[in-house]
Amino acid sequence: MLPEIAAALEDVGITTPFPIQEMTLSIALMGTDLIGQARTGTGKTLAFGIPVVQRTIAPHDPDYEDLAAPGKPQALVIAPTRELAIQVTGDLVAASARRGSKILNIYGGVPYESQLDALQSGVDIVVGTPGRLLDLANRGALDLSHVKSLVLDEADEMLDLGFLPDVEKLLSKTPETRQTMLFSATMPSAIVGLARKHMRHPMNIRAESSDASQMVPATAQFVYQAHDLDKPEIIARILQAEDRGRIIIFSRTKRNAQRLADDLQERGFPSSPLHGDMAQVAREKALGRFREGKIDILVATDVAARGIDVEAITHVINYTCPEDDKMYVHRIGRTGRAGASGIAITFVDWADITRWKSINSVLDLPFEEPQETYSTSDHLFHDLGIPKSATGRLLPEPKREPRTPSGPAKSERPARTRNQSRNRTRTRGGRPVETVGEPTSMQAASRAGGPADGSQGQRRRRQRRRTSGGDTATG
Repeated sequence: MLPEIAAALEDVGITTPFPIQEMTLSIALMGTDLIGQARTGTGKTLAFGIPVVQRTIAPHDPDYEDLAAPGKPQALVIAPTRELAIQVTGDLVAASARRGSKILNIYGGVPYESQLDALQSGVDIVVGTPGRLLDLANRGALDLSHVKSLVLDEADEMLDLGFLPDVEKLLSKTPETRQTMLFSATMPSAIVGLARKHMRHPMNIRAESSDASQMVPATAQFVYQAHDLDKPEIIARILQAEDRGRIIIFSRTKRNAQRLADDLQERGFPSSPLHGDMAQVAREKALGRFREGKIDILVATDVAARGIDVEAITHVINYTCPEDDKMYVHRIGRTGRAGASGIAITFVDWADITRWKSINSVLDLPFEEPQETYSTSDHLFHDLGIPKSATGRLLPEPKREPRTPSGPAKSERPARTRNQSRNRTRTRGGRPVETVGEPTSMQAASRAGGPADGSQGQRRRRQRRRTSGGDTATG
Protein backbone atom coordinates (compact mmCIF):
# COMPACT_ATOMS: atom_id res chain seq x y z
CA MET A 1 0.00 0.00 0.00
CA LEU A 2 1.26 3.48 -0.85
CA PRO A 3 2.30 5.57 2.18
CA GLU A 4 -0.03 8.42 1.20
CA ILE A 5 -3.04 6.05 1.17
CA ALA A 6 -2.06 4.63 4.58
CA ALA A 7 -1.68 8.16 5.95
CA ALA A 8 -5.05 9.20 4.53
CA LEU A 9 -6.76 6.24 6.20
CA GLU A 10 -4.97 6.97 9.46
CA ASP A 11 -6.37 10.51 9.30
CA VAL A 12 -9.89 9.03 9.58
CA GLY A 13 -8.92 6.53 12.30
CA ILE A 14 -8.42 3.41 10.17
CA THR A 15 -5.24 1.66 11.24
CA THR A 16 -6.10 -2.06 11.57
CA PRO A 17 -7.31 -4.06 8.55
CA PHE A 18 -10.29 -6.39 8.64
CA PRO A 19 -9.78 -10.07 7.68
CA ILE A 20 -11.25 -9.62 4.20
CA GLN A 21 -8.82 -6.72 3.65
CA GLU A 22 -5.83 -8.76 4.81
CA MET A 23 -6.73 -11.59 2.46
CA THR A 24 -7.58 -9.41 -0.53
CA LEU A 25 -5.02 -6.60 -0.67
CA SER A 26 -1.94 -8.64 -1.57
CA ILE A 27 -3.80 -10.24 -4.49
CA ALA A 28 -5.75 -7.22 -5.70
CA LEU A 29 -2.71 -4.92 -5.68
CA MET A 30 -1.05 -7.26 -8.21
CA GLY A 31 -3.93 -6.74 -10.63
CA THR A 32 -5.34 -10.27 -10.27
CA ASP A 33 -9.05 -10.90 -10.79
CA LEU A 34 -10.78 -12.00 -7.61
CA ILE A 35 -14.13 -13.06 -6.18
CA GLY A 36 -14.71 -11.95 -2.58
CA GLN A 37 -17.53 -13.66 -0.70
CA ALA A 38 -18.39 -11.47 2.26
CA ARG A 39 -21.45 -9.92 3.85
CA THR A 40 -22.02 -6.19 4.20
CA GLY A 41 -20.19 -4.77 7.20
CA THR A 42 -17.06 -6.92 6.91
CA GLY A 43 -14.89 -4.11 5.53
CA LYS A 44 -14.96 -5.22 1.90
CA THR A 45 -15.28 -1.66 0.53
CA LEU A 46 -11.67 -0.84 1.38
CA ALA A 47 -10.66 -4.36 0.34
CA PHE A 48 -11.29 -3.27 -3.24
CA GLY A 49 -11.14 0.50 -2.65
CA ILE A 50 -7.46 0.63 -1.71
CA PRO A 51 -6.31 -1.29 -4.83
CA VAL A 52 -8.58 0.83 -7.05
CA VAL A 53 -7.13 4.07 -5.65
CA GLN A 54 -3.55 2.83 -5.79
CA ARG A 55 -3.80 1.57 -9.39
CA THR A 56 -5.40 4.83 -10.56
CA ILE A 57 -2.92 7.47 -11.74
CA ALA A 58 -3.80 10.73 -9.98
CA PRO A 59 -3.64 14.19 -11.64
CA HIS A 60 -0.52 15.22 -9.72
CA ASP A 61 1.36 12.03 -10.71
CA PRO A 62 4.13 12.64 -13.26
CA ASP A 63 2.68 9.94 -15.56
CA TYR A 64 -0.81 11.47 -15.70
CA GLU A 65 -0.27 13.38 -18.95
CA ASP A 66 1.17 10.24 -20.55
CA LEU A 67 -2.17 8.49 -20.26
CA ALA A 68 -3.93 7.62 -23.52
CA ALA A 69 -6.90 9.76 -22.44
CA PRO A 70 -6.25 11.93 -19.35
CA GLY A 71 -9.51 12.77 -17.61
CA LYS A 72 -11.35 9.64 -18.78
CA PRO A 73 -12.38 7.12 -16.07
CA GLN A 74 -9.65 4.67 -15.14
CA ALA A 75 -11.80 2.75 -12.66
CA LEU A 76 -15.50 1.85 -12.44
CA VAL A 77 -17.39 0.62 -9.38
CA ILE A 78 -20.95 -0.69 -9.96
CA ALA A 79 -23.28 -0.86 -6.96
CA PRO A 80 -26.94 -2.01 -6.85
CA THR A 81 -28.40 0.93 -4.87
CA ARG A 82 -27.88 4.66 -4.51
CA GLU A 83 -27.20 4.32 -0.78
CA LEU A 84 -24.43 1.81 -1.33
CA ALA A 85 -22.96 3.92 -4.14
CA ILE A 86 -22.81 6.92 -1.79
CA GLN A 87 -21.16 4.86 0.93
CA VAL A 88 -18.54 3.45 -1.45
CA THR A 89 -17.82 6.93 -2.82
CA GLY A 90 -17.23 8.23 0.71
CA ASP A 91 -14.69 5.48 1.48
CA LEU A 92 -12.84 6.04 -1.80
CA VAL A 93 -12.70 9.79 -1.20
CA ALA A 94 -11.18 9.13 2.25
CA ALA A 95 -8.56 6.72 0.87
CA SER A 96 -7.55 9.08 -1.95
CA ALA A 97 -7.56 12.32 0.09
CA ARG A 98 -3.77 12.74 -0.21
CA ARG A 99 -3.59 11.64 -3.85
CA GLY A 100 -6.15 14.04 -5.25
CA SER A 101 -7.99 11.54 -7.47
CA LYS A 102 -11.24 12.86 -8.95
CA ILE A 103 -14.15 10.60 -7.94
CA LEU A 104 -17.68 10.95 -9.31
CA ASN A 105 -20.85 9.37 -7.92
CA ILE A 106 -23.51 8.61 -10.55
CA TYR A 107 -27.05 7.36 -9.81
CA GLY A 108 -30.58 7.91 -11.02
CA GLY A 109 -33.32 10.08 -9.59
CA VAL A 110 -31.31 13.31 -9.87
CA PRO A 111 -30.77 15.77 -12.78
CA TYR A 112 -28.19 14.90 -15.43
CA GLU A 113 -26.55 18.31 -15.63
CA SER A 114 -24.11 18.07 -12.73
CA GLN A 115 -23.04 14.56 -13.73
CA LEU A 116 -22.54 15.56 -17.36
CA ASP A 117 -20.50 18.62 -16.34
CA ALA A 118 -18.27 16.51 -14.08
CA LEU A 119 -17.64 13.97 -16.84
CA GLN A 120 -16.85 16.78 -19.25
CA SER A 121 -14.27 18.31 -16.90
CA GLY A 122 -12.60 14.93 -16.28
CA VAL A 123 -12.82 12.19 -13.62
CA ASP A 124 -10.56 9.32 -12.56
CA ILE A 125 -12.94 6.97 -10.70
CA VAL A 126 -16.67 6.55 -11.30
CA VAL A 127 -19.04 4.93 -8.78
CA GLY A 128 -22.64 4.39 -9.80
CA THR A 129 -25.76 2.29 -10.25
CA PRO A 130 -26.24 0.22 -13.43
CA GLY A 131 -29.20 2.09 -14.93
CA ARG A 132 -27.79 5.62 -14.92
CA LEU A 133 -24.28 4.41 -15.83
CA LEU A 134 -25.60 2.61 -18.91
CA ASP A 135 -27.73 5.61 -19.86
CA LEU A 136 -24.75 7.97 -19.83
CA ALA A 137 -22.57 5.41 -21.64
CA ASN A 138 -25.15 5.03 -24.41
CA ARG A 139 -25.31 8.84 -24.76
CA GLY A 140 -21.55 8.91 -25.28
CA ALA A 141 -21.00 11.05 -22.19
CA LEU A 142 -19.39 8.23 -20.19
CA ASP A 143 -16.33 6.73 -21.92
CA LEU A 144 -15.47 3.33 -20.43
CA SER A 145 -12.88 2.32 -23.01
CA HIS A 146 -9.94 3.21 -20.73
CA VAL A 147 -11.11 1.46 -17.55
CA LYS A 148 -8.40 -0.75 -16.07
CA SER A 149 -10.08 -1.58 -12.72
CA LEU A 150 -13.72 -2.70 -12.46
CA VAL A 151 -15.62 -3.66 -9.31
CA LEU A 152 -19.03 -5.35 -8.98
CA ASP A 153 -20.22 -4.73 -5.41
CA GLU A 154 -23.11 -6.74 -3.91
CA ALA A 155 -23.46 -8.72 -7.14
CA ASP A 156 -26.20 -11.00 -5.75
CA GLU A 157 -28.36 -7.98 -4.89
CA MET A 158 -27.93 -6.66 -8.44
CA LEU A 159 -29.22 -10.03 -9.63
CA ASP A 160 -32.26 -9.80 -7.34
CA LEU A 161 -33.05 -6.28 -8.59
CA GLY A 162 -32.86 -7.37 -12.23
CA PHE A 163 -29.75 -5.32 -13.06
CA LEU A 164 -27.69 -8.20 -14.49
CA PRO A 165 -28.49 -7.43 -18.17
CA ASP A 166 -27.39 -3.80 -17.66
CA VAL A 167 -24.23 -4.98 -15.92
CA GLU A 168 -23.44 -7.28 -18.87
CA LYS A 169 -23.79 -4.37 -21.29
CA LEU A 170 -21.52 -2.16 -19.16
CA LEU A 171 -18.88 -4.88 -18.99
CA SER A 172 -18.93 -5.19 -22.78
CA LYS A 173 -17.97 -1.50 -23.05
CA THR A 174 -14.78 -1.93 -20.98
CA PRO A 175 -11.40 -3.35 -22.13
CA GLU A 176 -10.97 -7.11 -21.83
CA THR A 177 -7.57 -6.58 -20.20
CA ARG A 178 -9.06 -4.85 -17.16
CA GLN A 179 -8.83 -6.16 -13.59
CA THR A 180 -12.24 -7.33 -12.37
CA MET A 181 -13.19 -7.74 -8.71
CA LEU A 182 -16.57 -9.21 -7.77
CA PHE A 183 -17.97 -9.12 -4.23
CA SER A 184 -21.11 -10.93 -3.14
CA ALA A 185 -22.60 -12.36 0.05
CA THR A 186 -23.92 -15.41 -1.82
CA MET A 187 -22.95 -16.99 -5.11
CA PRO A 188 -26.05 -18.07 -7.08
CA SER A 189 -25.54 -19.78 -10.42
CA ALA A 190 -26.18 -16.59 -12.42
CA ILE A 191 -23.35 -14.80 -10.60
CA VAL A 192 -21.03 -17.78 -11.09
CA GLY A 193 -21.88 -17.69 -14.80
CA LEU A 194 -21.16 -13.97 -14.94
CA ALA A 195 -17.78 -14.51 -13.29
CA ARG A 196 -16.86 -17.33 -15.66
CA LYS A 197 -17.72 -15.24 -18.68
CA HIS A 198 -16.07 -11.96 -17.72
CA MET A 199 -13.25 -12.91 -15.32
CA ARG A 200 -9.95 -14.61 -16.04
CA HIS A 201 -9.09 -17.41 -13.53
CA PRO A 202 -10.09 -15.29 -10.49
CA MET A 203 -8.99 -15.98 -6.93
CA ASN A 204 -11.77 -16.98 -4.52
CA ILE A 205 -11.66 -15.32 -1.10
CA ARG A 206 -14.24 -15.87 1.62
CA ALA A 207 -14.58 -14.04 4.94
CA GLU A 208 -17.91 -14.04 6.75
CA SER A 209 -17.12 -11.83 9.72
CA SER A 210 -14.33 -10.04 11.51
CA ASP A 211 -14.05 -12.80 14.10
CA ALA A 212 -14.28 -15.74 11.70
CA SER A 213 -11.98 -18.49 12.92
CA GLN A 214 -11.58 -20.37 9.68
CA MET A 215 -10.83 -18.78 6.31
CA VAL A 216 -10.67 -20.35 2.91
CA PRO A 217 -7.14 -19.71 1.57
CA ALA A 218 -6.51 -17.30 -1.30
CA THR A 219 -7.12 -20.07 -3.78
CA ALA A 220 -9.04 -19.99 -7.04
CA GLN A 221 -11.35 -23.01 -6.97
CA PHE A 222 -12.77 -24.73 -10.07
CA VAL A 223 -15.15 -27.68 -10.05
CA TYR A 224 -15.78 -29.62 -13.26
CA GLN A 225 -18.06 -32.55 -14.04
CA ALA A 226 -15.72 -34.77 -16.05
CA HIS A 227 -15.81 -38.25 -17.56
CA ASP A 228 -13.32 -40.68 -16.04
CA LEU A 229 -11.84 -41.68 -19.41
CA ASP A 230 -11.22 -38.04 -20.36
CA LYS A 231 -9.55 -36.98 -17.11
CA PRO A 232 -5.96 -37.79 -18.19
CA GLU A 233 -6.47 -35.70 -21.34
CA ILE A 234 -7.81 -32.78 -19.27
CA ILE A 235 -4.91 -33.01 -16.82
CA ALA A 236 -2.36 -33.10 -19.64
CA ARG A 237 -3.71 -29.77 -20.85
CA ILE A 238 -3.82 -28.25 -17.34
CA LEU A 239 -0.14 -29.14 -16.97
CA GLN A 240 0.57 -26.72 -19.83
CA ALA A 241 -1.25 -23.76 -18.20
CA GLU A 242 0.36 -20.36 -17.69
CA ASP A 243 2.46 -19.87 -14.53
CA ARG A 244 2.20 -23.55 -13.67
CA GLY A 245 4.65 -24.68 -11.00
CA ARG A 246 4.61 -27.76 -8.77
CA ILE A 247 1.36 -29.74 -8.83
CA ILE A 248 -0.15 -32.35 -6.52
CA ILE A 249 -2.84 -34.62 -7.98
CA PHE A 250 -4.98 -36.49 -5.45
CA SER A 251 -6.44 -39.88 -6.26
CA ARG A 252 -8.73 -42.04 -4.13
CA THR A 253 -6.92 -45.35 -4.72
CA LYS A 254 -3.32 -46.49 -4.89
CA ARG A 255 -3.92 -48.23 -8.20
CA ASN A 256 -5.26 -45.08 -9.85
CA ALA A 257 -2.36 -43.02 -8.49
CA GLN A 258 0.20 -45.41 -9.96
CA ARG A 259 -1.62 -45.71 -13.28
CA LEU A 260 -2.00 -41.93 -13.71
CA ALA A 261 1.65 -41.24 -12.81
CA ASP A 262 2.79 -43.82 -15.39
CA ASP A 263 0.44 -42.36 -17.99
CA LEU A 264 1.68 -38.79 -17.44
CA GLN A 265 5.30 -39.96 -17.57
CA GLU A 266 4.61 -41.66 -20.91
CA ARG A 267 3.04 -38.43 -22.20
CA GLY A 268 6.22 -36.49 -21.40
CA PHE A 269 5.38 -34.93 -18.00
CA PRO A 270 7.93 -35.71 -15.25
CA SER A 271 5.84 -37.21 -12.44
CA SER A 272 5.95 -39.69 -9.61
CA PRO A 273 3.33 -41.61 -7.62
CA LEU A 274 3.12 -41.47 -3.83
CA HIS A 275 1.01 -44.17 -2.19
CA GLY A 276 1.01 -46.81 0.53
CA ASP A 277 2.18 -49.70 -1.68
CA MET A 278 5.52 -47.96 -2.20
CA ALA A 279 8.41 -48.76 0.13
CA GLN A 280 9.33 -46.01 2.58
CA VAL A 281 12.64 -45.45 0.81
CA ALA A 282 10.85 -45.01 -2.52
CA ARG A 283 8.34 -42.59 -0.99
CA GLU A 284 11.11 -40.48 0.57
CA LYS A 285 12.97 -40.48 -2.73
CA ALA A 286 9.86 -39.32 -4.60
CA LEU A 287 9.26 -36.50 -2.10
CA GLY A 288 12.92 -35.50 -2.26
CA ARG A 289 12.86 -35.24 -6.05
CA PHE A 290 9.63 -33.24 -5.80
CA ARG A 291 11.12 -30.76 -3.32
CA GLU A 292 14.31 -30.41 -5.36
CA GLY A 293 12.36 -29.72 -8.54
CA LYS A 294 13.60 -32.79 -10.41
CA ILE A 295 9.95 -33.67 -10.91
CA ASP A 296 7.11 -31.19 -10.59
CA ILE A 297 4.08 -33.50 -10.53
CA LEU A 298 3.15 -35.74 -7.60
CA VAL A 299 0.20 -38.16 -7.89
CA ALA A 300 -0.73 -39.07 -4.33
CA THR A 301 -3.35 -40.76 -2.21
CA ASP A 302 -4.75 -38.90 0.80
CA VAL A 303 -2.99 -41.05 3.42
CA ALA A 304 0.41 -40.80 1.72
CA ALA A 305 0.09 -37.03 1.23
CA ARG A 306 -0.55 -36.16 4.86
CA GLY A 307 2.22 -34.00 6.25
CA ILE A 308 3.48 -32.82 2.85
CA ASP A 309 4.68 -29.25 3.23
CA VAL A 310 6.35 -28.20 0.00
CA GLU A 311 6.63 -24.57 -1.08
CA ALA A 312 5.53 -23.14 -4.42
CA ILE A 313 2.72 -25.61 -5.13
CA THR A 314 0.66 -23.65 -7.63
CA HIS A 315 -2.06 -26.22 -8.43
CA VAL A 316 -3.91 -28.97 -6.62
CA ILE A 317 -6.07 -31.32 -8.71
CA ASN A 318 -8.67 -33.61 -7.16
CA TYR A 319 -8.63 -36.42 -9.71
CA THR A 320 -11.42 -38.07 -7.74
CA CYS A 321 -14.06 -36.29 -5.67
CA PRO A 322 -13.10 -36.06 -1.97
CA GLU A 323 -15.04 -38.20 0.49
CA ASP A 324 -16.15 -35.24 2.62
CA ASP A 325 -15.64 -31.53 3.30
CA LYS A 326 -12.69 -32.12 5.66
CA MET A 327 -10.82 -34.07 3.01
CA TYR A 328 -11.56 -31.33 0.47
CA VAL A 329 -10.16 -28.61 2.74
CA HIS A 330 -7.13 -30.76 3.51
CA ARG A 331 -6.40 -31.35 -0.17
CA ILE A 332 -6.72 -27.79 -1.42
CA GLY A 333 -4.78 -26.58 1.62
CA ARG A 334 -1.60 -27.84 -0.06
CA THR A 335 -1.65 -24.71 -2.23
CA GLY A 336 -2.25 -21.04 -1.43
CA ARG A 337 0.16 -21.21 1.52
CA ALA A 338 2.29 -18.55 3.17
CA GLY A 339 0.47 -15.71 1.47
CA ALA A 340 0.87 -17.17 -2.01
CA SER A 341 -2.07 -17.71 -4.32
CA GLY A 342 -3.01 -21.07 -5.78
CA ILE A 343 -5.49 -22.93 -7.96
CA ALA A 344 -7.59 -25.93 -6.87
CA ILE A 345 -9.38 -28.04 -9.49
CA THR A 346 -11.88 -30.77 -8.61
CA PHE A 347 -13.26 -33.42 -10.95
CA VAL A 348 -16.71 -34.75 -10.10
CA ASP A 349 -17.97 -37.91 -11.76
CA TRP A 350 -21.66 -38.33 -12.49
CA ALA A 351 -21.85 -40.88 -9.66
CA ASP A 352 -20.32 -38.38 -7.20
CA ILE A 353 -22.80 -35.53 -7.70
CA THR A 354 -24.67 -36.23 -4.44
CA ARG A 355 -21.43 -36.41 -2.46
CA TRP A 356 -20.17 -33.18 -4.00
CA LYS A 357 -23.41 -31.32 -3.29
CA SER A 358 -23.03 -32.23 0.37
CA ILE A 359 -19.44 -30.88 0.42
CA ASN A 360 -20.55 -27.76 -1.42
CA SER A 361 -23.37 -27.14 1.08
CA VAL A 362 -21.24 -27.62 4.21
CA LEU A 363 -18.49 -25.30 2.94
CA ASP A 364 -20.98 -22.87 1.39
CA LEU A 365 -19.22 -22.93 -1.97
CA PRO A 366 -20.77 -21.59 -5.20
CA PHE A 367 -20.42 -24.83 -7.20
CA GLU A 368 -23.63 -26.73 -6.52
CA GLU A 369 -23.96 -27.60 -10.23
CA PRO A 370 -20.46 -28.40 -11.57
CA GLN A 371 -19.99 -27.46 -15.20
CA GLU A 372 -19.78 -30.38 -17.63
CA THR A 373 -16.25 -30.27 -18.99
CA TYR A 374 -14.18 -32.13 -21.57
CA SER A 375 -10.56 -31.84 -22.71
CA THR A 376 -11.74 -29.78 -25.69
CA SER A 377 -14.08 -27.43 -23.78
CA ASP A 378 -13.38 -23.75 -24.44
CA HIS A 379 -14.12 -22.69 -20.86
CA LEU A 380 -11.40 -25.06 -19.58
CA PHE A 381 -8.74 -23.23 -21.62
CA HIS A 382 -10.21 -19.82 -20.64
CA ASP A 383 -10.55 -20.54 -16.91
CA LEU A 384 -7.05 -21.90 -16.38
CA GLY A 385 -5.02 -19.92 -18.91
CA ILE A 386 -4.20 -22.91 -21.13
CA PRO A 387 -2.76 -22.15 -24.59
CA LYS A 388 -5.10 -23.11 -27.43
CA SER A 389 -2.26 -25.12 -28.97
CA ALA A 390 -1.99 -27.47 -25.96
CA THR A 391 -2.51 -31.16 -26.71
CA GLY A 392 -2.66 -34.33 -24.64
CA ARG A 393 1.06 -35.09 -24.70
CA LEU A 394 4.51 -33.54 -24.94
CA LEU A 395 6.20 -36.62 -26.40
CA PRO A 396 5.12 -38.14 -29.73
CA GLU A 397 3.22 -41.44 -29.74
CA PRO A 398 5.76 -44.30 -29.77
CA LYS A 399 5.92 -46.18 -33.10
CA ARG A 400 5.09 -49.89 -33.05
CA GLU A 401 6.24 -52.40 -35.70
CA PRO A 402 3.40 -54.39 -37.30
CA ARG A 403 3.53 -57.99 -36.05
CA THR A 404 1.81 -61.21 -37.01
CA PRO A 405 -0.36 -62.99 -34.39
CA SER A 406 2.63 -65.20 -33.47
CA GLY A 407 6.31 -64.98 -34.22
CA PRO A 408 8.40 -62.07 -35.47
CA ALA A 409 7.35 -59.55 -38.06
CA LYS A 410 7.39 -60.69 -41.67
CA SER A 411 10.40 -58.52 -42.42
CA GLU A 412 12.40 -60.29 -39.67
CA ARG A 413 11.98 -63.85 -41.13
CA PRO A 414 14.96 -65.12 -43.19
CA ALA A 415 14.14 -65.55 -46.86
CA ARG A 416 14.30 -69.06 -48.40
CA THR A 417 14.92 -69.69 -52.08
CA ARG A 418 12.54 -71.81 -54.10
CA ASN A 419 14.90 -74.79 -54.44
CA GLN A 420 16.23 -74.62 -50.90
CA SER A 421 15.23 -77.67 -48.82
CA ARG A 422 14.78 -78.06 -45.10
CA ASN A 423 16.81 -80.59 -43.12
CA ARG A 424 14.39 -82.61 -41.06
CA THR A 425 15.41 -84.49 -37.92
CA ARG A 426 12.13 -86.37 -37.58
CA THR A 427 9.71 -88.02 -39.92
CA ARG A 428 6.07 -87.06 -39.93
CA GLY A 429 5.34 -90.10 -37.85
CA GLY A 430 7.70 -88.83 -35.17
CA ARG A 431 10.61 -91.27 -35.77
CA PRO A 432 14.11 -89.75 -36.06
CA VAL A 433 15.76 -89.87 -39.45
CA GLU A 434 18.91 -91.93 -39.78
CA THR A 435 21.26 -89.14 -40.78
CA VAL A 436 20.86 -85.49 -39.96
CA GLY A 437 22.13 -83.03 -42.54
CA GLU A 438 22.87 -85.74 -45.20
CA PRO A 439 20.22 -86.88 -47.67
CA THR A 440 19.20 -90.55 -47.56
CA SER A 441 19.67 -92.71 -50.60
CA MET A 442 15.94 -92.50 -51.32
CA GLN A 443 16.08 -88.67 -51.15
CA ALA A 444 19.18 -88.51 -53.31
CA ALA A 445 17.67 -90.75 -55.90
CA SER A 446 14.46 -88.78 -55.90
CA ARG A 447 16.35 -85.57 -56.54
CA ALA A 448 18.31 -87.26 -59.32
CA GLY A 449 15.12 -88.50 -60.90
CA GLY A 450 15.80 -92.30 -60.44
CA PRO A 451 15.23 -95.12 -57.93
CA ALA A 452 17.22 -95.45 -54.76
CA ASP A 453 19.26 -98.49 -55.91
CA GLY A 454 20.30 -96.77 -59.09
CA SER A 455 18.35 -99.02 -61.44
CA GLN A 456 16.18 -97.67 -64.24
CA GLY A 457 13.28 -100.05 -63.53
CA GLN A 458 9.76 -98.91 -63.11
CA ARG A 459 8.58 -97.76 -59.71
CA ARG A 460 6.91 -100.53 -57.71
CA ARG A 461 3.19 -100.08 -57.32
CA ARG A 462 1.73 -100.24 -53.81
CA GLN A 463 -0.57 -103.21 -53.28
CA ARG A 464 -3.77 -102.81 -51.38
CA ARG A 465 -4.28 -105.21 -48.51
CA ARG A 466 -7.95 -104.42 -47.91
CA THR A 467 -10.84 -103.47 -50.07
CA SER A 468 -12.92 -100.42 -49.45
CA GLY A 469 -15.46 -102.67 -47.72
CA GLY A 470 -12.89 -103.85 -45.22
CA ASP A 471 -12.33 -107.42 -46.66
CA THR A 472 -8.83 -108.76 -47.24
CA ALA A 473 -7.74 -108.22 -50.83
CA THR A 474 -6.63 -111.21 -52.87
CA GLY A 475 -3.21 -111.59 -54.64
